[in-house]
Amino acid sequence: MERLVSDLLHDFENGKMTRRQLVQMLAGAMAAAAGAGTAPSLHAAGALKAAGVDHISYEVGDYRRSRDFYSGLLGMAVSGDDGHECQLQFGESTLIVRNKAAGSRARVDHIAYRAAEWDTAAVKAELVRRKLNPRFDDGANVGWRNYASFHVGDPDGFDVQISGRVK
Repeated sequence: MERLVSDLLHDFENGKMTRRQLVQMLAGAMAAAAGAGTAPSLHAAGALKAAGVDHISYEVGDYRRSRDFYSGLLGMAVSGDDGHECQLQFGESTLIVRNKAAGSRARVDHIAYRAAEWDTAAVKAELVRRKLNPRFDDGANVGWRNYASFHVGDPDGFDVQISGRVK
């Protein structure tokens, strides 16, 4: 327990978590330890917190057909339609549909999860610490402003993007 508290304080002092997150983690640790009499099982210190799905990127046979399906059935708002791909907005999330390469299969290209709090250097450091070989993406290729992200592979090799808004 002493080591856990020390690690949490270290992460707080180094800006890896907010005061609120520190208090929540400490309260959970104390409650778990009191109830079980053993060290609590908490997510790893330094773990990122997902706030939602930022976007899902599809490669499809005909992006117009997918665009019309999702906007017609679910009322997703179409934006950024360039004749090869578009963005479909719903709530605070986006579905990106783009034409797949000739001869390839339709697939989910990647899923991007929006981090609750974003600090580009801290996110990169955490991904490197976990040996995930992060690949930086600032969204410039699609004209996104104040956006930063890293792509990593999950344990099964799926492309996972962790994103946030740069302040």
